[in-house]
Amino acid sequence: MNAPDADVYDVELTTLIYGGEALGRLPDGRAVFVPFALPGEKVRLRLVEDKRNYARAELLEVLSPAIQRIQPRCVHFGVCGGCHYQHMPYADQLDAKRDILKDQLVRIGKMSDPPIQATISSPQPYNYRNYVQFHLTNEGRLGYYKAQAQQVFAVQECHLPEEPLNIVWPQLQFDSIPELERIGLRLGADNDIQLILESSDLQPPEFSVEDLPISAVHLSEAGALVLAGSEQIIIEVLERSFQVSAGSFFQVNTPMAAAMITHLLENLTNYVALQSGSSVLLDVYCGVGLFSAFLAPRVRRLIGVESSPSAVEDFVANLDDFDNVEIYEAQAEQALPQLTLNPDIILVDPPRAGLEKAVLDSILRYFPKVLVYVSCDPATLARDARRLRKGGYRMRKITPFDLFPQTFHIESLSFWTPAA
Repeated sequence: MNAPDADVYDVELTTLIYGGEALGRLPDGRAVFVPFALPGEKVRLRLVEDKRNYARAELLEVLSPAIQRIQPRCVHFGVCGGCHYQHMPYADQLDAKRDILKDQLVRIGKMSDPPIQATISSPQPYNYRNYVQFHLTNEGRLGYYKAQAQQVFAVQECHLPEEPLNIVWPQLQFDSIPELERIGLRLGADNDIQLILESSDLQPPEFSVEDLPISAVHLSEAGALVLAGSEQIIIEVLERSFQVSAGSFFQVNTPMAAAMITHLLENLTNYVALQSGSSVLLDVYCGVGLFSAFLAPRVRRLIGVESSPSAVEDFVANLDDFDNVEIYEAQAEQALPQLTLNPDIILVDPPRAGLEKAVLDSILRYFPKVLVYVSCDPATLARDARRLRKGGYRMRKITPFDLFPQTFHIESLSFWTPAA
């Protein structure tokens, strides 16, 4: 039924899609995507993006709620762009992510029956993040971006960071500083906390942490400037310590990082012999060495490729006790075509954009016995899967890992071997 406002419609929703939205159909048959809603619900919506073949909408009212809908925990749910699934029971989130990953592989990857496993759940559906990032409002208050808008709102509570971070961030106070682009907090071993100020200004803002037992680092084009404490923090995974610099990436869900490593080590031996220590392994987008540290003792030679200077420094420190490890500081698409190697195993953990063509072409040229693909974006994974299959590879197993409960984000780990 068309409401008096021409942009307002009552719509039945049918499917949850990648991106955290539910799909319905407008009276003219176009697909409409609605956030914070569930399949099976009848909702009232207002169009916010009206395209020829589809539309996006904001949710005005749930007219007929789905039976599985639950009360969100956070007061900001529905406004904040950080969480998408707090209105869903956690078990339903896990099923939805598996179904969405499968749909992406079928539709984009053209795979008829992808060998997808059940989603591995996070031990903590809330308070799991070891790293949280804020922006500043015009008044200088910590905030997040609103859903469907590049507008920052002041945050009163957040249920995603680990508890020590939730104790610290409400105590942070800033003036309005337009040059201060992001404010991060990272939790390490023994509840050590590091404050990371990312700024377009080469000079750090006036800020004091005298009353807070934390480190503070200012990041700008001039590099990292330590304001208090240390530039690095130690994070422990499976009883191994990792040095992580302020400018380096690290998985935000520590127990799930451990789960992925355990899964990798348990399954990799199904495709290549590790016990003999005769394999050569190429770890592309290796970061600070999270996977390499556990693989290095099991291979003859390990070569890492990483473009972030701070991550390379961390990698060197984290794998200093291995003599069979080397690393190249370079963009993967520049390094791989130039390397002369015959790797038995290639592990890739690319950013959301997936594999650059030069990287994928190099993988097919190397033609390793096994490719391990760690993905944080099902759509680009599905695109790359199609290209890998055309290049002679077959996906043997893929497992989604819920590193980001309450959000639409899906991490996965897949194993590939030559099809013949």
